[in-house]
Formats: sequence, C-alpha cells, structure tokens
Amino acid sequence: MIYLDNAATTQPLPSALAEARKFNEERFFNPSALYRGGLENNKELNAAREFILKSLGTAAHECVFTSCGTESDDTAIFSSAKRGTALTTQGEHAAVYKSFLELKNRGVDVKFISLNKNGSVNEDELLETVTKGNVRFVSVVHVNNETGAVNDVNALAKTIKLIDKNILFHSDGVQAYGKIPFRLSSDIDLYSISAHKINGLKGVGALIRKKNLSVAPLLYGGGQEYGLRSGTENIFGIKVFEYAAREKFAHQPEYLEKVRKLNSLFMSVLDKNLFTVISDAACSPYILCVAANGVKGEVVLHMLEEYGVIVGNGSACSSKNRYSRVIDACGYKNNDGIIRISFNPYLEEEEVKFAAEKLNECTARLAKVMKK
Repeated sequence: MIYLDNAATTQPLPSALAEARKFNEERFFNPSALYRGGLENNKELNAAREFILKSLGTAAHECVFTSCGTESDDTAIFSSAKRGTALTTQGEHAAVYKSFLELKNRGVDVKFISLNKNGSVNEDELLETVTKGNVRFVSVVHVNNETGAVNDVNALAKTIKLIDKNILFHSDGVQAYGKIPFRLSSDIDLYSISAHKINGLKGVGALIRKKNLSVAPLLYGGGQEYGLRSGTENIFGIKVFEYAAREKFAHQPEYLEKVRKLNSLFMSVLDKNLFTVISDAACSPYILCVAANGVKGEVVLHMLEEYGVIVGNGSACSSKNRYSRVIDACGYKNNDGIIRISFNPYLEEEEVKFAAEKLNECTARLAKVMKK
C-alpha cells in the first residue's frame, strides 16, 4: 500500500508505541491517584506537557490535553466567543466552521472571511473587519487541511492585538504542528493540535492556552487538566503523542526537505492537461490539492485503490459532501474532481512516482469513458 492521505490520519509510529507500551501495561495507574504509581504517571504527563510547549518555543502558554483537535477547537471557541463579533475564515476545518455556525444559532454575531485562490485567508478583508470594531474573537487556521495554504498566524495575531489588545486570537494548528517550522507567539491566546496527524494515536489532542487566560471547560467532573478537561487522562496515548512529537522535531528540517522533494517529484510526473493544481508554492509541501478535469474525484480515488494507492478527496471529515465548501471558497465552484495528496517523510521516491503515474492513468481512462 502507498498511503497518501496523511492529512486525514497517519500510521502510529512503531517506536513511539513501543516506548509508551509500559503505560498501557504495567504502568497503567490513574495519574490523579496519590500512591507512587499515580504520582509517577502524573510526572510523566507533565514531562509530555513540557516537551510540547518546548517544541512550540513558548514559555507563555500551558498545555491542556484533550481527546482530539476538535475538542480543543470547541473548548477555545465556546469559552471565548460569547459577545461582540466572532471572525473566522471560509477555509476552516469543520471543527471550527460548524462551531461558528452554532455560535450564530446562539445569537453571536459571526462573520466568515473570504479566501485567496490557494485557500489562505484574505488578510486585507480580515484586518478591515477587525478595524470596524466590536470584534472580540478571531480564529484563523494555521495550515488549511484541504489545500495546505499557510496563514502567518503570528503576524496576524500581532496586527490584530495592535488594533485591539482585548481581542482573543485562536488558531487551529492541527496540520502545522510538527511539520513546518513555527514558534508560538505570545500574541496567540489559544492553539489547537492533534496527535494522530503526526504519527501518534487517535483520541489525543491538546489545547495550548496562554497562561492566566480564563477558559470555561466543556466537560465537568474531577477537574483534571487545570480544571479545563475533566476525565482521567489517557496516559498511554499522551506518551505516544510525546514520543512521536520528539521524533518529528528531532528530524523536522530533514523531513521537511524530503517532503518538498516528494511533492516536487509528484508534480513533475503529474499530467497538467488532466488536472487543475490548486495548491501553490506557498502552501505546505505536506499537502497537494488538485482537481481532475471533467471527472469525479471519488471515482478516481476508488480506481487508485485497486493499485494500492490511497489518496483523499478533500477533508476526510467532510468527505461525504459532493462539493467542498473550502474549494468553492477558493473560486473553484461545484468542482467534484478534487484529489488531495498528502505526504509523509517515510515514503520512497519510487512509491510517489508510481502513485502519480497511476493517478494520470486512471484519470485519463475515466475522462475517455466520460467523453463517449
């Protein structure tokens, strides 16, 4: 199998699983327990917390473990956007976009900012809207999960704080963390990440919260995680997250360079007569979004699967929708030919070349059938 849907999820890293195995077997203790095993596991939780903050280059934030990126996003949004105007972009993951629709249902004034052709936010429109006043909360995705467009969230947060220092700024960093170089600015109040996008396990995420920022919990109970996320922490999943993150950051420059080369190789083989390329050079090399001209991306996806090549057709969380609202917002209206190729640094060049060749072959074959 040649797996090219790494923006949907990644294969858990065997070395991280092996290293964390003891926390699922002999060291299974509840981290809140007061006997030695519990206290030692609590120290291990804090070690994971400290590494994640160190990897983001911040001493101004705290790390709150959650069950996923969606929970992190929802905690940030519903605890912060209660009055005034809340801004986000048309390019957000469903975890943010649908939460903003729910805010609207609850009576909050919500605005969605338009996108550029590659899926990045229209910064002029965003800042102009902030300048008009009454904005209290802004959420801008760091890396677009469908196109790979990168928003300079540090710079945006800084500019917005200069306009009004009381505006809270959140970013969904799920597709950025561990992949592209980034140091979290103190201008960003809340930042969401997820384990399974960097070869950790599903069911673990984190909300990076600025110290002393008041955040209301979604879950009530035992008061774990600074009182923000009640429920016994998943010590095994959190340690896998930590170990996977350590491996990613230890090799981040070389992994980024390798993925750039794999992306370029794929593009060099791709038949540009068959596809419209949506991702551009400014996008994260980990994600490449193209549209197969005149054919359905879902059909191409299934044809590729017969050759052992796995790709996505946009966001996995919204894959049942015929058209992508994000791609529509980029200006490619009603395009059902979307194919998302997302890389990992463990792929070989021969695999990527084979996948691109089969994508050309399947799309050409389908296009020929459609013309009959």
